[in-house]
Amino acid sequence: MLKSHACGALRADHADQEVTLAGWVHRRRDQGGLIFLDLRDRQGIAQLVIDEEQTPDVHLKAKDVRNEWVVQVRGIVRQRPEGMINPNLPTGEVEVEVNQIEILNAAKTPPFYINREEENLDEALRMRYRYLDLRRERMQRNIILRHEVVRYIRSFLSARDFIEIETPFLFKTTPEGARDYLVPSRVHPGRFYALPQSPQQLKQLLMVAGFERYFQIVRCFRDEDQRGDRQPEFTQLDLEMSFVDREDVLDLIEGLMTGIVEDVTDRELVYKPFPRLSLHEALERYGSDKPDLRYDLVAIDVSEIAGRSGFSVFTTNVEQGKPVKAIRVPGPGGWSNSQIKKFHKELEDLTKSVGAKGLAYMAVPEEEDGEVRGPIGKFFPTELKLELFEAVGVQPGDFLVFTSDTREIVYAVVDTLRRHLAVELDLIDPKKVAFVWIINFPLFEWNEDEARWDPSHHLFTAPMREDLALLESEPGKVRGQQYDLACNGYEVAGGSIRIHQRDVQERIFSLIGLEVEDAKQKFGHMLEAFEYGTPPHGGIAPGLDRLVMILAGEPNIREVIAFPKTQQAADLMAGAPSPVLPEQLEELHIALTALDEAPESSA
Repeated sequence: MLKSHACGALRADHADQEVTLAGWVHRRRDQGGLIFLDLRDRQGIAQLVIDEEQTPDVHLKAKDVRNEWVVQVRGIVRQRPEGMINPNLPTGEVEVEVNQIEILNAAKTPPFYINREEENLDEALRMRYRYLDLRRERMQRNIILRHEVVRYIRSFLSARDFIEIETPFLFKTTPEGARDYLVPSRVHPGRFYALPQSPQQLKQLLMVAGFERYFQIVRCFRDEDQRGDRQPEFTQLDLEMSFVDREDVLDLIEGLMTGIVEDVTDRELVYKPFPRLSLHEALERYGSDKPDLRYDLVAIDVSEIAGRSGFSVFTTNVEQGKPVKAIRVPGPGGWSNSQIKKFHKELEDLTKSVGAKGLAYMAVPEEEDGEVRGPIGKFFPTELKLELFEAVGVQPGDFLVFTSDTREIVYAVVDTLRRHLAVELDLIDPKKVAFVWIINFPLFEWNEDEARWDPSHHLFTAPMREDLALLESEPGKVRGQQYDLACNGYEVAGGSIRIHQRDVQERIFSLIGLEVEDAKQKFGHMLEAFEYGTPPHGGIAPGLDRLVMILAGEPNIREVIAFPKTQQAADLMAGAPSPVLPEQLEELHIALTALDEAPESSA
């Protein structure tokens, strides 16, 4: 080994020991007769002191050293002089008096600072030099956190009798909701493998095989448009269990997530146990199927009260069956008229961007005898106002916003307002983590364009037993045994109890318009397996990238992936995707009909 200790491991009890360290020069300070080097490795930073009087040859060599050079040093650990201790460093009580130094590798000046954060650092530049970006403390911390989460998952599940099993990356293309990445076969001309969008079918077949409890930390691939919380290739914890019902899966994952937060991070859980909301409740109260419960801002249905007001927009909408929702916002009701008008205009413009026609409001005074402000106040008599305020739970100084339209637009407005107000009014505690289960999803959604029913989750989700009789007669009323886990406004896991009987699976295929022969061609292996004693089973797949992103407090998943793609699904460092040689295409029996331009360089 080129070092006896990690730089970040040195403490006061190492004083007077000789150590050998190696790493990157984090910072250099030349004070004439003394040169101070901060030496960095993965574990942290150690301060080195090189004294010209004691070691003139070492001092001369150190004069050439610059930031990010790789060096090895040997020296004696000393306690720092009184008043020179650095409380911000774990190694801040000691320094190393260097008596030998070897330059292992010089370095060019990096295109951005490694030893400090830069505001507005161009992300495309970071992606181009990702190997340098990963040296920065923030990125090292994120990647190590990811490792700790994965290690905890493996230990937790292994202790509960799960078996880790790998499933193939080269599989069969099947409809799973997104486009497949296809891999041409050289030995089977004109035929293609598909990279798995998930190991869904394979893990169900492992239940048929009798393993009963399976998991893997698996790479998945989806050719879809990118967002801050998506990547073309991503990692998930995939697991499946036999002889279970929904409660068994939910209890297992709740225990796992609680352990990760409490044992691996310094975050705080808002709720234990996790709340459970039906999809209907989540949409009605928060406008979202993945609500952020770190703050309140609950939408209250005030349709009945608003329908008795003199405000024609509300009365007409209520007559047409459209809801009226109110959100209580604490604080702004006590602002000045000009502040309130500006605040309302910003919120109204925001809601119009998601389809609303306007946004009504009332500002409740902080004083008991104050007057309620807002154009719609005059349409609510005093008694009706009091009834409204009691229904919403109004406090002095509150600001009420009202939205009324179709349910879909109301949901979008509520979700948009909640997210915006939470940031605008500083309602989010970054240390808090709020998980919530969303349950009772419809099994099917009506596809207007194709005039057919589509699965709301995937083809293999089991219907609620009590709804099986409605499959053919009223499919829109059939509920699925699906469950999602949301956290801080993101979906972090989705799963379901699966279909384990061939006749039920064939009924689902028929209902969604999948012909018998087509179903056999795509899923014949599944249907046949169901005839050989398939146990009841269910599972879930938490997204690892998204979970670690939340725990790290990062704005997008690229910050917790070592080598991510840009929003154009490009690798700027390696230049992928890239052209291939004509002979490679010929071997694969592929001819190109058009050539695209090189991937854009924006991240």
